[in-house]
Amino acid sequence: MNLSLPHHPAAVPIRFRAVIADDEPAARRGVRLMLERDGEVEIVGEAATGGEATELINRVRPDLVFLDVQMPGGDGFEALAKLEPPAAPAVVFVTAYNEHALRAFEVNAVDYLLKPYDDSRFNAALQRAKAAVRRRQSEAMNSRLTELLNYLQHDGARPLARENGGGAGERVLVKSSGDIFFLKAEEIDWIEAEGDYMKFHVAGRAHLMRETMARLEARLNPRRFIRIHRSTIVNLDRVQKLSPSFAGEYAVVLTDGMKLRLSRGYHDRVAQLLKSAL
Repeated sequence: MNLSLPHHPAAVPIRFRAVIADDEPAARRGVRLMLERDGEVEIVGEAATGGEATELINRVRPDLVFLDVQMPGGDGFEALAKLEPPAAPAVVFVTAYNEHALRAFEVNAVDYLLKPYDDSRFNAALQRAKAAVRRRQSEAMNSRLTELLNYLQHDGARPLARENGGGAGERVLVKSSGDIFFLKAEEIDWIEAEGDYMKFHVAGRAHLMRETMARLEARLNPRRFIRIHRSTIVNLDRVQKLSPSFAGEYAVVLTDGMKLRLSRGYHDRVAQLLKSAL
C-alpha cells in the first residue's frame, strides 16, 4: 500500500486568497483589476484603514496581502505587527513612498511596489508572492510528513517492533520519491545499508529510508528478521538455504535466488535461528 503525494508543490492547483488594504478607493480598484486577471487568485476582502486590515487578515487568513504603508488608524507596519502568528501572509507593499523600502524587507515583505507601477512590474511582484506561498506550503507539508513518519515509526504504530511478535499487522513506513509506502513485514525480502539510508528490497523493487542499521535492527522482530552481515538483514521466511561460498564462509540464498554474504561473526546466530525455525 502506498500513499502518493505530489512530487512538486506546483503539481496541485492552488487558489491564492488575497486581501487588499489601501485607504484610496482608486488604488484598491487598480490592485483588484490586476489580481482579477490571474485565475489562481481569489480576492477575499478589502480594507481602508490599518485597524480594518489587521482585523480582516486575522479573520480570513489570506495567503497574499497587498498593503499600503500610510493609512489612517495605523500604518501598514503597525497592521502587520498586530497580526496573530498563524495569520502571517506573504506581503507586497504598494505605496507612493520609497523611504519605507528597507523597513519593508526587514519585516520580510516579498516585494515593494512604488506607485505608479505598470502591468509587468505588478505581475512580477504577484508571481514572487505566489512563489513565496508555495514555498511555505511545501515546507509546512514536509514538516508535517516528517513528524507523522517519526511518530508512526518510533512512537505510535511501532512498525516492525519486537513486541509485535511477528504478526501479520507489522509494517514499516518508507518515504521514497514523494510517496509514502506502508510495507508489511512479510513483504520485505531483505534490507541493506546504503550510506545514511536503509534500502528495503520488496518483490523486485527497492525503497530507501533514512535510518541507521543499529536503530533499525533494534526495532525489528528477531523472530522474523536476522542480521547476517554488518550491512545486511534478511527476512527468515525468504531464506531457502545456506550455500558454501569460499574460505569456509557461506552465502545465504533467498527463495528468489539472491545470494547474500553471511559474515563469520553471524554464523552461530543464523544457525541457531534456522534450527529453531525448523
